[in-house]
Amino acid sequence: MKLPHRRQFLHLAAGVAALTAMPRVAKAQTYPTRPVRLIVGFAAAGATDIIARLIGQWLSERFGQQFIIENRPGAATNLATEAVVNSSPDGYTLLLVSPSAAINATLYEKLNFNFIRDIAPIAGLVRVPHVMEVNPSFPAKTVPEFIAYAKANPGNVNMASAGIGAPAHVAGEMFKMLTGINMVHVPYRSAGPTLTDLIGGQVQVYFDALPSSIEYVRSGKLRGLGVTAPSRSEALPDIPTISEFVPGYEANGVYGVGAPRSTPTEIVDRLNREINGGLTDPKLKARLAELGATVIPGSPADFGKLIAEETERWGKVVKFSGAKPD
Repeated sequence: MKLPHRRQFLHLAAGVAALTAMPRVAKAQTYPTRPVRLIVGFAAAGATDIIARLIGQWLSERFGQQFIIENRPGAATNLATEAVVNSSPDGYTLLLVSPSAAINATLYEKLNFNFIRDIAPIAGLVRVPHVMEVNPSFPAKTVPEFIAYAKANPGNVNMASAGIGAPAHVAGEMFKMLTGINMVHVPYRSAGPTLTDLIGGQVQVYFDALPSSIEYVRSGKLRGLGVTAPSRSEALPDIPTISEFVPGYEANGVYGVGAPRSTPTEIVDRLNREINGGLTDPKLKARLAELGATVIPGSPADFGKLIAEETERWGKVVKFSGAKPD
């Protein structure tokens, strides 16, 4: 039998490769053919939920399919993460990645997953600063006054959070670490009741993510003492940064979207393109900016690198605080 010439062989090989790739390309081009679930590890109304609903609406419009926000609070977002890790890697179950992902890696000694190994990064969404806020009746009106008051009244300042190991908790622990003050941690189950009790005066201070607190600060129901970003927020330009008084303090939260490991690269890349398109869309970008968020477009690899960096940074704070999950 006469063997094909090398050129003929290469043409045949290229044809086979093209045929093999066609179903994968077609799958990505037709995706999604049914609603997609975007799992959020917190209850509705918090910063993570707000961000999820904004990006979910954008993706629904772009893909012509519903991106349904599914709130699964519990175990500091571990329930939501585990649900996504154990779901089919077909692009129809996604995770709204919050700062808790980086915190939990150190906070919990044993998890049923390894976040960096088991969640495929799709795209970063935003960096969100927290705002150190108090009830307007609280005597301190500035960060230095707050520090002085806490030192003069050790153990009499209650610091609220949405749970042990929640972003607000570790932001407060970092503040304690750098200032040497003592505050009593009062964990709640979510941001909603935490804000209710802060406004009602049952607790004294809360390091909340800006999106869920910004309107209370603007309306005067809460007094913002400082933002946790390295520079002032355009959304609250009159509030100084905490680092102006506490050198080295920074506690931004990083949010993004992830999927189960082994999700097809073609689907991950398509979602990445559409999300990045949303982050550069003037209307969506402006809406996020109103909430105090800064967009962080980039590749899946960029987001994966950021998750690793945040995991290392927050690990140091968790170890210092000695925090243990319930």
